[in-house]
Amino acid sequence: MFTQVRSSNRRVSPVEGQDHKFVMKVVYLVLEPQYQNALTEAAKSLNKLNGPIGIDLNGYLIEELRDSTNFSDFKSDISQADVFIGSLIFIEDLAQKVVEAVQPYRDRLKAAVVFPSMPEVMRLNKLGSFSMAQLGQSKSIIGDFMKKRKESGGAGFQDSMLKLLNTLPSILKYLPVEKAQDARNFILGFQYWVGGTPENLRNFFLLLADKYVIDKDIIDENINLNVKEPEVFPDLGIWHPLATEMFEDIKDYLNWSKSRNDLSEKAIKGPLIGLVLQRSHIVTGDDAHYVAVIQELEFRGATVIPIFCGGLDFSKPVEEFFYDPLDKNNPLVDGIVSLTGFALVGGPARQDHPKAIESLKKLNRPYMVALPLVFQTTQEWEGSDLGLHPVQVALQIAIPELDGAIEPIVLSGRDDATGKAHTLQDRVDAIAQRAIKWSSLRIKARQEKKLAITVFSFPPDKGNVGTAAYLNVFGSIHRVLQEMKSKGYDIQDLPKDPKALMHKLINDPEALEGSPELSIAHKMSVKEYEKLTPYSSRLEENWGKPPGNLNSDGQNLLIYGCHFGNVFVGVQPTFGYEGDPMRLLYSKSASPHHGFAAYYTYLEKVWGADAVLHFGTHGSLEFMPGKQMGMSETCYPDSLIGGLPNLYYYAANNPSEATIAKRRGYASTISYLTPPAENAGLYKGLKELSELVGSYQQLRESGRGIQIVNAIIETSKKCNLDKDVKLPETDASNLDLAERDLIVGSIYGQLMEIESRLLPCGLHTIGMPPTAEEAIASLVSIASLEREQEGIRSLPGLLAESIDNNIEDVYKGNNKGDLFYVELNKKITDTSREAVRALVISLTGSGGRVTLRKNFITIILDFLKTIGFKFPSPWLNKCIKNKFNNIDVKELDKLFDYLRFCLNQICADKEMDSLLKALDGDYVLPGPGGDPIRNPAVLPSGKNIHALDPQSIPTVAAVASAKGVVDKLLEKQKEEQGDWPETIACVLWGTDNIKTYGESLAQILWFVGVKPKPDSVGRVNKLELLSLEELGRPRIDVVVNCSGVFRDLFINQMALIDQAVKMAAEADEPIEKNFVRKHSLEQAEKAGVSIREASSRVFSNSSGSYSSNVNLAVENSTWEEEDELQEMYLSRKTFAFNADNPGEMNQNRQVFESVMKTADVTFQNLDSSEISLTDVSHYFDSDPTNLISKLRDDGKKPNSYIADTTTANAQVRSLSETIRLDTRTKLLNPKWYEGMLNSGYEGVREVSNRLNYTLGWSATSGQVDNFVYEESNETFINDPEMRKRLMDLNPHSFRRIVGTLLEVNGRGYWDTSEENIEQLKELYQEVEDKIEGVDNS
Repeated sequence: MFTQVRSSNRRVSPVEGQDHKFVMKVVYLVLEPQYQNALTEAAKSLNKLNGPIGIDLNGYLIEELRDSTNFSDFKSDISQADVFIGSLIFIEDLAQKVVEAVQPYRDRLKAAVVFPSMPEVMRLNKLGSFSMAQLGQSKSIIGDFMKKRKESGGAGFQDSMLKLLNTLPSILKYLPVEKAQDARNFILGFQYWVGGTPENLRNFFLLLADKYVIDKDIIDENINLNVKEPEVFPDLGIWHPLATEMFEDIKDYLNWSKSRNDLSEKAIKGPLIGLVLQRSHIVTGDDAHYVAVIQELEFRGATVIPIFCGGLDFSKPVEEFFYDPLDKNNPLVDGIVSLTGFALVGGPARQDHPKAIESLKKLNRPYMVALPLVFQTTQEWEGSDLGLHPVQVALQIAIPELDGAIEPIVLSGRDDATGKAHTLQDRVDAIAQRAIKWSSLRIKARQEKKLAITVFSFPPDKGNVGTAAYLNVFGSIHRVLQEMKSKGYDIQDLPKDPKALMHKLINDPEALEGSPELSIAHKMSVKEYEKLTPYSSRLEENWGKPPGNLNSDGQNLLIYGCHFGNVFVGVQPTFGYEGDPMRLLYSKSASPHHGFAAYYTYLEKVWGADAVLHFGTHGSLEFMPGKQMGMSETCYPDSLIGGLPNLYYYAANNPSEATIAKRRGYASTISYLTPPAENAGLYKGLKELSELVGSYQQLRESGRGIQIVNAIIETSKKCNLDKDVKLPETDASNLDLAERDLIVGSIYGQLMEIESRLLPCGLHTIGMPPTAEEAIASLVSIASLEREQEGIRSLPGLLAESIDNNIEDVYKGNNKGDLFYVELNKKITDTSREAVRALVISLTGSGGRVTLRKNFITIILDFLKTIGFKFPSPWLNKCIKNKFNNIDVKELDKLFDYLRFCLNQICADKEMDSLLKALDGDYVLPGPGGDPIRNPAVLPSGKNIHALDPQSIPTVAAVASAKGVVDKLLEKQKEEQGDWPETIACVLWGTDNIKTYGESLAQILWFVGVKPKPDSVGRVNKLELLSLEELGRPRIDVVVNCSGVFRDLFINQMALIDQAVKMAAEADEPIEKNFVRKHSLEQAEKAGVSIREASSRVFSNSSGSYSSNVNLAVENSTWEEEDELQEMYLSRKTFAFNADNPGEMNQNRQVFESVMKTADVTFQNLDSSEISLTDVSHYFDSDPTNLISKLRDDGKKPNSYIADTTTANAQVRSLSETIRLDTRTKLLNPKWYEGMLNSGYEGVREVSNRLNYTLGWSATSGQVDNFVYEESNETFINDPEMRKRLMDLNPHSFRRIVGTLLEVNGRGYWDTSEENIEQLKELYQEVEDKIEGVDNS
């Protein structure tokens, strides 16, 4: 699908009638296509002159070398060439292919000229005596220069080479004459190259021919090739297609612009948009797409300043030309659109994101980066479900996002023969429309701006209006509206509180979704809908003629929502097929229904919103069918969002789905915090058990010790801990002291695990940061991790070492139930909490808020220190008090300085400020998403979330961590089953891999026995097959199911796994030591295919499709038998990825099923405390446990494991253990459910969801214990007071709780008394009557 263009399409040779004395054979290789046409024109013009020199020209784009035929042609052409020219070769695996092809012929080549590229390619340079063969080792002046500039990064390197053109004479005088001349020719060649015109490139050919190719010693006549000096262009400048010159002064350009009489009044009064261009496109004449964008912007009512630079640091022309020449602190532009597709600083080479962010922060304008197709032709892109080439996604979407770029819209296509860019008019229209909309936010008065706030409702239901991950939606919207009103926005009839706001929107919160009780903002006739929605006819294939029966009264399409002056709060329609089992089962992907399309048509074209704010994680617009990346006009996310600037409040801990919203829905995200984490604590029987353990510690050797152990065993059984700890059948008197200690230690370890587990309490409200007290648990967790890169030690590590222990030994002993280590671990944990609390108290002001001004006592102590008194810090005092006297004070203070910084970040409030800035047309600072405990750089919230460079993972640290987890899993499996597993079924998630920098990806590579190898700039493109001796065990086969989001974000990493499996399958090793090869050989023989074809192990959804739909079926109760859920999984999750052809994902269910049959183990990861197995439906949606049991010939259920790396003490637990832990710490924990119910309506929904997701696990794995449902019934149903609270707060969600309990019983997942079932049936009828308004009094 990608890079299938043949270089023969662009070959240039002398034609008949052109009689040249010499024909110079030239092969060129470039990253981008704009040079192709200029080089072709240069060669043709030379040949047409019919002079002494003719050119035989063969050209390649770097990505084309991935195709084996192209690579073979390239090597063949090089073997016959006189000259090789290369530029911008920064993709390492391809750079090595270039070296492989060119190095054997380097000595034979008459000239090899390589401009800025990776060092190994630069070493191919050869011009006479000038060489870079020793680049990195040479002590020569030129060599040192190159080495230093290389180290400074790609942008600095190219810019410095441009500077070298001006400083050349002072450098060359130190070189011998011959070397100086050759070095001068290299720099001169670079000057021709960056000049880029056909005339410059023609003279470049002549220079090479004259100096290096023509052997003048063997010719009889004098040949004068008349090599002209290069035409030089400004390094920085402004270019407009209507101007007769390039401008080097902003005043000259502004004067020229004022003199134009072709601009409309609308354009003159409209926004001024800064465009960032590549000079190479301009000088090579490959500028049609630039011209089209400028024309479209001016036509639509804007003026432009189109800037360029000759190097890769575009921040320089931004600084030079986007500010008022009379006031350098006053930007001229209202928005920026980069048409380069690259990072602002560094282009495709090594980037400098801090420099770029500093430049953009100062300018403070929305920053869009559109992208020309580079690695595909237009036809390849149009025909691909994936959309953009994986390398282009990395270089031109992911990397610019680190600068804060938004709106990754394809700008232009590419002709396969000439390489020239050509305009994609509908994409240019979209860019111009959206750029003007963003920029207009700066110039439109707040009083006049219209904002459409969009909330979600999933599953489709009145009790679920305002669904968002861990967000108090109505409380947050109310605060936003209050803040907007105070800042001058036209907000009218604002309800007095969040509850009144909710009632206003949904009118009757007890009514069903779609019923008239929802507030109707607009009734759209079919005629109006079809007129304003040009793509409506495409929806008819799935949904029939409008209006349909969704969001419709049978005649009109209904827009649900409510107006508050210039703010509209509306309810996004749902997918529409959640309740349709046939669609869930058979639909690859369904278009939005008419009601969904009508909603966005209303926002943009009827009501006239200036922007939309999607409120919380997450809606469904960005998950609608279309290309994975690089939307076309036929992709539904693109059609739906239209020209509306899309602001999106997104949970900071979910960067992967936030990135999908950015790339497919053109969102500018604003991160919000998840609720403050607290330790789960102990309650009811668990608390009683803890007290018994405390008594045992004091009386263990007395006669009472035996009685206490018996009580501990009995209470543990009541708390169902006998499922997690093996308890003796005999009386404790028959056990010796060591055996009793082991039992108590194991129980104590379980209690500590439950008590210390972090859980988010309640729901977050936008603009309400945590108090200092609420931040303590998070800070303790931050302090528990070793941070080698920052040189910061962990607090538990320092405490353990102060008493001559190692924290890893403490964790190991604790996990084994060794009472000594369990007690020591408890002491270290308690001391950590006390020390961190002491820090927080020292910085807490009135109202419990962090002031970062020291409190009065701390100020006095600091003053006494300055006059000679020495006092230990409050945190050191706590350590000493708990007998950790010898702690390293220097390292401790360094850690607490870091914690002070983290505390400030946690408690900062940027969420509201960032929204208001975005609405004013300001730049929203970018920042990583992820787990704030692992990576406090996620904080403060209020950032435009980005993921990471997909080629940067897995990191070295992630590989080390992965190895530890894999070894624990294999050890646990071997201990339980007595042998190595042959196949492990794994799931890969986008967010997990972003948070952990690729740990779960590295785990899969380690199962197979393959090691990733980063290149010189940290990009991971290569693998090394470890020897069986080094591995120390057999290679484990894997079958990897990637989430749709992982597929979209990390296609490069899918290729790594596929390559790893194929390397293992093709390794000549005994099959008893290589299960990958064993199964691949069996499958190849059975299917009659090659071993490589039989080695498909990486699967996902089809392009543009997400999830197995098992979650939708479970949440909407639209399934009868488990077989249906398994069929959904098999029909939607069996599309195979093939690194040999990364442009396609074809269904390969046969191979998937055949390898799944061999699976002994299923495996998933938990990576952060906020999201666990029953917090979201994704985890059970991808669980194949019961499916494998059905596929296996012996019907055996695989062992299911969950790796929990949420703390420094990483664990591998069984799935059932993890569900029990999750249930004890959340659903059944008063601290959790009371925190949720404090949020009222939304809190009941959260309880309902957890119970429903637990049902999901019963359906897919059968690993939920009976007590989970029994105690849920006891907690939420059998308590009359609780029952009434739930009914009053959210009757619909309460009905769902009752319905879920009836469903789990009906499906055989919960065995309970008839009395309980009768009560549930009566309750269900009672709540139904209340919802329907039936009075039974």
